[in-house]
Amino acid sequence: MEKVLQRNCVRLTGSPEGRPMMFAHGFGCDQQMWRFVVPEFETDHRIVLFDHVGAGNSDLQAYDRAKYNSLRGYAADVVEICRALDLTDVVFVGHSVSAMIGVLAMQQAPEVFGGLVMIGPSPRYVDDGDYVGGFSRSDIAGLLDALDANHLGWSAQMAPVIMGTPNQPELAAELTNSFCRTDPDITRHFARVTFLSDNRADLAGVAVPTLVLQCTEDVIAPEVVGRYVHEQIPGSVFTQLAATGHCPHLSAPEETAAAIRAFLPG
Repeated sequence: MEKVLQRNCVRLTGSPEGRPMMFAHGFGCDQQMWRFVVPEFETDHRIVLFDHVGAGNSDLQAYDRAKYNSLRGYAADVVEICRALDLTDVVFVGHSVSAMIGVLAMQQAPEVFGGLVMIGPSPRYVDDGDYVGGFSRSDIAGLLDALDANHLGWSAQMAPVIMGTPNQPELAAELTNSFCRTDPDITRHFARVTFLSDNRADLAGVAVPTLVLQCTEDVIAPEVVGRYVHEQIPGSVFTQLAATGHCPHLSAPEETAAAIRAFLPG
């Protein structure tokens, strides 16, 4: 158990007797990105924060390219953390790629989870026939080539675009710094696994109450993608946020927390 918790730098806060809420960060981020949202839920939930292996203060020695060559490797870690803590009825809150990691974790251990909150989800970033993901194949190839050529330059260029809040430059700076702190080789690998993934077929199997939170003017996961996710997950709730960009938990934490709170059973 201790090894699993150290590997992912797991941190527990909130009410020990409360319903568990697990917050999973997106690409190039870490658990600190949840600091504005978590306090809203600490009074009545057991909060589980962690870093994906390769991010934040996780154990970089645990990074196995074969294991993490698929999002299922990250999902397996989520399940291990939950089992190490003996959690059930977990509300999994996943940002960006972690929304899909949550879907895959539920496939692996359906008995562990009781709810899913997807913030800016995308089951596939690349357009495919009638499916609109928001990026062409050449878009993604260019993005990955640029990351390969200049990790720091890519971070400085992409972070403000992803954040999408020109009136809050400090948030773009924080995301840039977060990107730059991650190991370049791990970042390149995770980028490929993320942006080339296709988890559309996994959505229909989600069998827990699900909230899809969609931002306005999100270049990474546009509205058409969020509505697709909502349509594919039976009984899911779709909430359009006024928040712009791809990281509302940083740019609009009160609106984000309120939407999650409204979704959770009273």
